Amino acid sequence: MTKRWIFAAGCGIFTSLVFVCAAQAQSAQEFVNKVAISDMFEIQSSRLALTKQPDKDTKPFAEKMVRDHQKTSNELKSLVDSGKVKAKLPTALDSEHQQMLDELKAKGGKDFDSSYDEIQVKAHEDAVALFDAYAKGGDDPELKKWAGKTLPHLKEHLSMAQKLK
Repeated sequence: MTKRWIFAAGCGIFTSLVFVCAAQAQSAQEFVNKVAISDMFEIQSSRLALTKQPDKDTKPFAEKMVRDHQKTSNELKSLVDSGKVKAKLPTALDSEHQQMLDELKAKGGKDFDSSYDEIQVKAHEDAVALFDAYAKGGDDPELKKWAGKTLPHLKEHLSMAQKLK
């Protein structure tokens, strides 16, 4: 039994290290793409939530997501436009995020709220991992600094998303 536990723990640690190393090896362009698409999705899905007569905890959360993710989008755009970061910003959602948005659009009521809440938890778990990894090992000093500065806000979003009912 102990050998199995040690093996399982070792596999978990190895998997975590592989994930972190892969995230740290991302180029500035890959990071910019993921962040910009994530922000676009957060803004669009949260605006959608506000049109769906959200429940009492979803509405203030969605309003905050629109405000905060517009702010991070503007900050990222400023870094790129100023030339401090050599990357191009994507102009549309990727197919994965577009599909999630389309599926949300087709829902209403409690079904929408629970799907939106679930998606927000997952999206913010992914964002926290992405920003944490880039802040520790990204290849662009300006983006690393920005990722580190933005990370606490994303952790706050994740905490808020986990409390949605």
